[in-house]
Amino acid sequence: MTEWQKSSFSGGADGNSCVELACGDASLLLRESEDSGRILPLNPAALVALLQCLQVGGRVRR
Repeated sequence: MTEWQKSSFSGGADGNSCVELACGDASLLLRESEDSGRILPLNPAALVALLQCLQVGGRVRR
């Protein structure tokens, strides 16, 4: 069973507007609580790039 960890920035409320992270077999898993069936698998470097981009308010470019 996958153990999801809710972001500490979610405010601790019972609402579903949260980002959750889990460890998968071969990648990190990211999902939004509102749509828990849609899971984004990421390698660690991709997650770091996403977080850095969000931190500066930019957009992820491909």
